[in-house]
Amino acid sequence: MDHRLKDRLRERFAKERGAYRYPAGARTRFALVYPNTYFVGMSNLGLHIIYDLLNRRGDTACERVFLPDRTELPRYERTQTPMMSVETQTPLADFAVIGFTISFEMDYFNVVKMLAQSRVRLRSAERGARDPLIIAGGPCATFNPEPLAEMVDAFVIGEGEAVVPALMDAYHESLRCGEDRADLLRRLARVPGVYVPTLYTPIYDKEGQFTELTPEDGAPAVIARQWVEDLDTHPAHTVVVTEDTEFNFYLIETARGCGRHCRFCMAGYCFRRPRNRSLAVIEEEVRAALPYGKKIGLMGAAISDYPEIDELCRSILGEGLSMSVASFRADSVTQELVEALAASGLKTLTLAPEAGSARMRAVINKGIEEHHLFTAIDLGAAAHIPNFKLYIMVGLPFEEDADIAAIIDLAERLRRYMDEKGSRGTLTLSVNPFVPKPFTPFQWMPMADKKRLDAVMKTLTQALRRHKRIVVNFESPKEALVQAILARGDRRLSSPLMRAAAGRGAKDLVSEMREEGLSPDDYLTREWAEDEMLPWEHLDMGFPKRYLRQEYERAKMLKPTVGCFDGCMRCGVCSTREERTNE
Repeated sequence: MDHRLKDRLRERFAKERGAYRYPAGARTRFALVYPNTYFVGMSNLGLHIIYDLLNRRGDTACERVFLPDRTELPRYERTQTPMMSVETQTPLADFAVIGFTISFEMDYFNVVKMLAQSRVRLRSAERGARDPLIIAGGPCATFNPEPLAEMVDAFVIGEGEAVVPALMDAYHESLRCGEDRADLLRRLARVPGVYVPTLYTPIYDKEGQFTELTPEDGAPAVIARQWVEDLDTHPAHTVVVTEDTEFNFYLIETARGCGRHCRFCMAGYCFRRPRNRSLAVIEEEVRAALPYGKKIGLMGAAISDYPEIDELCRSILGEGLSMSVASFRADSVTQELVEALAASGLKTLTLAPEAGSARMRAVINKGIEEHHLFTAIDLGAAAHIPNFKLYIMVGLPFEEDADIAAIIDLAERLRRYMDEKGSRGTLTLSVNPFVPKPFTPFQWMPMADKKRLDAVMKTLTQALRRHKRIVVNFESPKEALVQAILARGDRRLSSPLMRAAAGRGAKDLVSEMREEGLSPDDYLTREWAEDEMLPWEHLDMGFPKRYLRQEYERAKMLKPTVGCFDGCMRCGVCSTREERTNE
């Protein structure tokens, strides 16, 4: 144990405001782990929500654990120091429960690294009565937990506020009953929204195709996603205030879920339906932020879709605070919102058309047209915001070369329009390869191969580099391909993942897969059959598979799908919820 590393954690805790710390022995010790650095993790609102929820219980002491940053990690490895909590510098392995919150597939390698460094047995099947219970939640756990299934004892499927309290109740009841680990896991499996992988056996045919996930007697055949109906009953704001964060804001969630039906977007399907917090509740949380003097960071799928966004802007500025937003849509952005952001010091207005051509925007059901982008530039220029940024995806289903040319054309025309409006700043294109995600209409589709993505990158770079005030940034195609493998992976990826994490991480995954006899192309470039059994089919997001297939067919025909509206029973999420409520 390196005492200098312990001292750094003590110093970090001393600078925080709002953290919990309970004396040892009185409560069940729960390690809430974000598998990335403190700097990144403390900007994750979900971490704050679950941390507060657990510590408000009378039986649980929740502490936070993060991956050390690049300057510190070598020292942890050299001195064989385990991961430790911020609050009490307790080694990870000494906690009764370890809970990971996982938002990004590339953090899977960090999950393995943190467990291994802390000398926690990696495989669930190898843990005994004295080992911690390992659970995981977050977006990745909800849409496809299988690549981590051999490491995690229980997954939270859905929103943590709707599952974690019942999960912890079951855990403590198991302790009171003196149950062994096997009985504990069976008890947890009976909690709605909890998936226990060891109770399920994957079956593959002679060609290696996944065909079935067989549950043990008593384990549910399908695990239904759980979600919060009334957000006002569950606070969602920054709990622990610190200066050392990626987004140095006081975070407040305005809404959850999205009903826009973008066909590539996992969040729009796994977190449907859209729900808004009341303005009064958000304003109360804004007032609670006043002592900290921080900029308010509004969180939600599309802040501009919040029905009272203008009133909220006036309220925040009226309290003498500034604000920022996680995202907004060009077709719903308002003058008051843009002016509030400009008054708060915003220098770059970010728009997400995702595609350059109207045809591709119809394929993905984006609902953004060119005139929305030009209007947004009008609003930004009028508010003296100098820079604009576009999120663009390439390698989308049904993409043609003409759609790539349309990206170039759109960027050039927007740049000229910025000049006409007196905006002399930079137009930045953030270009990302499309990654097919579970529970979306494109879940069956192959990913564009690296050769195609490299060619697109070259085309865009060569065409736009002659413009001094257009900047093109690309996400690494290699990393995107690994992300796609993990997003659509099955349980057979667990072993290659563990070995890759012990080496160079993402760089070793493909070679470790091949050592296991697995072909990366099966997960990447092969179009999956409509009737093929998918690794995540034991999970229920509230809508049937045929609904996704209908949306896939509508994409091929360039047919739009209108967003969610009151009384709609189209996808089944709302009707399913009503049926469950009435039971």
